[in-house]
Amino acid sequence: MAAELHKSEDELAQVRELVSVDDLEFAAEARDEAGRLEQAIAELESRLTTALLPHDPLDDRNCIVEIRAGTGGDEAALFAADLFRMYTRFCERQGWRIEPLSVSDATLGGIREVIFKVAGSGPYGSMRWESGVHRVQRVPATEAQGRIHTSAATVAVLPEAEEVDVKIEDKDLRIDVFRSSGPGGQSVNTTDSAVRITHLPTGLVVSQQDQKSQLQNKLKAMEVLRARLLDLRIAEQEAERSRMRRTQVGTGDRSAKIRTYNFPQSRVTDHRIGWTTHDLQGFVDGDIGPLIAALKLASVEDQLGGAA
Repeated sequence: MAAELHKSEDELAQVRELVSVDDLEFAAEARDEAGRLEQAIAELESRLTTALLPHDPLDDRNCIVEIRAGTGGDEAALFAADLFRMYTRFCERQGWRIEPLSVSDATLGGIREVIFKVAGSGPYGSMRWESGVHRVQRVPATEAQGRIHTSAATVAVLPEAEEVDVKIEDKDLRIDVFRSSGPGGQSVNTTDSAVRITHLPTGLVVSQQDQKSQLQNKLKAMEVLRARLLDLRIAEQEAERSRMRRTQVGTGDRSAKIRTYNFPQSRVTDHRIGWTTHDLQGFVDGDIGPLIAALKLASVEDQLGGAA
């Protein structure tokens, strides 16, 4: 890769000498070639920069994604549902499998909360940058006056944890069982199959009722709990390492507003790196790969800057 970079830089130096020749057509071709080489050099430099850092083994793992409606009532729940569809379509493009773990529906087709697992070739390495507060600005379907409302949803992306990553003692758990309930609180079965697990040292609580048996719900709840505990440890480590960095990329700060989806202007802006696209429809349809690539590069540059 380094040899290819040196070759491209030599070619660019030669081409630039031809940009100012008297033959206008030849000079135009030289400018086009210079632009192509500059882009190729930028891509090679990006790949080399990434290669300078040790590979994070967590990036190869599956992940658990949690989306929750925030401020904004029904509109926030609709936005949470939009984010779920966006990630579903992105994962399908990557060839990853999605396994819903827990879904809490709201009115009008919205979602109060959804937790799902993404399995495949290294989904956490890409999805990890989605954690934070996502804000939407648009005219809700329920708004008669055509006024723009601002709502929000939170996203947390957790690496799938193995038992060796997080040691959980039985004495640290309180496990409660109850009957599953559907919309409006009505009971949907007659057995105490739903499970609520509280991790006493941290106060983390995980509830699971979407599986058919109490055992299945307990296993799924423990899977989510392990992921949250591992994520808590990673967030603390990243926050400590990031104190001297320039941006909030990868700091583990789940309360930070990371992105705005502005429908009237068909604009999506990621506030961490100042990245903007005006193809909002394509973005919410799952075309988020270019932003994820930019966030990865920003994180690499951050880490290199912090190590300097």
